Amino acid sequence: MAVDHYETLGVSREASQEEIKRAYRRLARELHPDVNPSEDAAERFKLVTHAYDVLSDPQQRQDYDLGPRGGGFGDFGSFGDVFSSFFGAAAGAGGGNRPRSRRERGQDALLRIEIDLEQVIAGTVREVEVATAVLCATCEGACTQPGTSEVTCDICGGSGHVQRQMRSLLGTVVTSAPCGTCRGYGTVIPYPCTSCQGEGRVRATKTISVEIPAGIDTGMRIQLPGQGEAGPAGGPNGDLYAEITVRHHDVFSRSGDDLLATVEVAMADAVLGSRVTLAGLDGPLEVTLPEGTQSGDAIVIKDRGVGKLRGGGRGDLRIAVQVITPERLSAKERELIERFRELRGDDAPTLATFRQGLFARLRDRFHGFF
Repeated sequence: MAVDHYETLGVSREASQEEIKRAYRRLARELHPDVNPSEDAAERFKLVTHAYDVLSDPQQRQDYDLGPRGGGFGDFGSFGDVFSSFFGAAAGAGGGNRPRSRRERGQDALLRIEIDLEQVIAGTVREVEVATAVLCATCEGACTQPGTSEVTCDICGGSGHVQRQMRSLLGTVVTSAPCGTCRGYGTVIPYPCTSCQGEGRVRATKTISVEIPAGIDTGMRIQLPGQGEAGPAGGPNGDLYAEITVRHHDVFSRSGDDLLATVEVAMADAVLGSRVTLAGLDGPLEVTLPEGTQSGDAIVIKDRGVGKLRGGGRGDLRIAVQVITPERLSAKERELIERFRELRGDDAPTLATFRQGLFARLRDRFHGFF
């Protein structure tokens, strides 16, 4: 049964503000906990105080009088009143005046994670700390103190909206607006949870495990459903998005699923051929240089590139060879080189001709145009 604020204060519906104030003071002196310590008096004192808060405010009193418990729309004496009432009811039937829900979905969140190129090869798992909104452990999203609950707003009667009437040429025009007392929720929380202040969620830092797949690249995002912010009043969590940045590597670079690198070899090793051990991103690897290796030649090692993001397997490792020509020769070394040139018959001056440049050859061979 609805509580009538006028009956609570013992005044008529036409009582003036001064009469309402005198009634409240009289009842407050009688029921105040300092004067009357009984539980019944304490409960009545709360009702009296609430009734005075509503009726002492002109706007709230008008909303209360016009609301479903105030009975302000019992009779309409003109065509304009009936016209306004009809369209007001139609708007309500359309669903526009239903109360809001406190329970809403939480916001999505974005975090940025930096990883090394080595971790892109086979993927990795990162544990990250995220400062976000989590469900309140005290009230578990109820927003109220344990043992208490929301109560129906006595201004709007639980509709979340209040109707106001204005006089116009057509008669009385009725408008509807969100209730200022309950903010459109239709209920109020007399005893909010002290841990979350009635929000149903609190700020906290939590650790989240992010699985980063092989083959991911800078700028890509990983979606973690339900790992975003907790919603108000126990609403579902939003999603968390992890944006990836792959750090620059001093030796290896990337082209799609392939890894690119350059190896410097001595002139004698390039001429005679050799076998060298190089430090790869995922362990050592043996590389064979054939006899007569030229600068710009590319050596392809299958399945030593980056793991493929979609589908199994790995890309290739493409190694460009750069032959290092010695800059300073001893007398003995110079003598041997000159003797080598004589044996090759290269001592006569020759006319140089244009050929494809080293950088163009590297580009083509890195991208598989052999």
